[in-house]
Amino acid sequence: MTRARVGRLGVWKRDASLQSSDVDSVAMLSMPKIAGSVRCVHEAQAMLGEGTCWSTRSQVLWWVDILARRLHRYRPADGACAAWSFDEEISAVAERRTAPGLIVTMRSGFALFDPDADAAPRFLHRPDAEPSGNRFNDGKCDLAGRFWAGTMDFACRAPTGALYRFDPDGRCTRHEIGFAVTNGPTWSLDERAMYFNDTVRGRVLAFPFDAAAGAIGSPREWLRFERGDGVPDGMTTDGSGRIWIAHWGGSCVSCHEPERGAELGRIELPASQITNCCFGGPDLRTLYVTSARADQSSEQLAREPLAGALFAVDLDAQGLPAALFGG
Repeated sequence: MTRARVGRLGVWKRDASLQSSDVDSVAMLSMPKIAGSVRCVHEAQAMLGEGTCWSTRSQVLWWVDILARRLHRYRPADGACAAWSFDEEISAVAERRTAPGLIVTMRSGFALFDPDADAAPRFLHRPDAEPSGNRFNDGKCDLAGRFWAGTMDFACRAPTGALYRFDPDGRCTRHEIGFAVTNGPTWSLDERAMYFNDTVRGRVLAFPFDAAAGAIGSPREWLRFERGDGVPDGMTTDGSGRIWIAHWGGSCVSCHEPERGAELGRIELPASQITNCCFGGPDLRTLYVTSARADQSSEQLAREPLAGALFAVDLDAQGLPAALFGG
C-alpha cells in the first residue's frame, strides 16, 4: 500500500466582504491546525468516489465508487483495502444500530447489505415517483436513525432529483424536489438546521429541522459558491459545529462557520474533482476525502495522477461519530 505525501494545506482565509456581525460570529471559531500533509492512502483510481462513512465499531472507513458499482473498505491500522461489486450503482452507506451490516442507497432505492454475508443487497424500498433516468446519490442518517438521501438526474442536467427520508419502520417520505444533483445532508450541532447541497446551482441550502418529527421547513440559501471555485459536493460537521464541504472542480475541502457560512479556511488536494469527506480514526481527528476521475481527458489525468484516490489529513479538530440507521 503506497502512502504518498502529496501536498501542503491552505491556511486561515477571511472574506473581506463580511459585516461586523459576521466577523463576530466567525471569531468564535477558527480553522483547525493541520498536522503534516495530505496523504494518499489508497490509489483507487475511482471513477466517482463518494459516500464516506467511518465505523467507530470496526475502525474502518466505508466509501463507494458509484460509477464502478463498488463498495470499498479501508482499514487504517494496517492499510488493508477490500471491495465488493454490485449489479447497479451504490452511492451512500450507513451502519445499522442494532444489527450487523449496512443500509445503502443503490441506484434505484434503499437496501440492506452485510459485507460479511454471501448475499446480494436486500431492497427495502424503491420510490415509485423516480424517473427512469434518475439515481440515488449522497445520503446520511440523523441521530434518530432515519436515513436521508437525495436522487439526481444521471446526466446531471434535468432538475428531477428529490430528497427522501427513510425511517427505521420502513416508511419513506419525499420532502423536496427540483434538483439536478443532490449532495449531503449534514446537520448543525443542535440539530436545528439541516444543510443540503443543490450542486448544479452551486449553492448550499439550510433547512429548519425538527429532530423529533424528522421534518424540515422552507430552506434558505446558506452559501453560494463563487464562479471558478467548483460546486458543493459531499460534506460533514465536526465536533465544534464547523461545516466541511468538498469542492467538485475546486481541488479542495473548505471549512465554514455554521451560522452564515463564512469560510474559515480550506485544505487543498492534488485532484480537481473532490467529492466527499468525513472524520475518522481512533480519535476522529483524521479527515478522509474522496475524489473522482470520471469525464477527465488523458491530458487532465496526466496532470492529476491521483485523481480518484482516497486521501487523509490529520487535524486539530475532532469529528462526530457517524449516526447509525435505527433499523
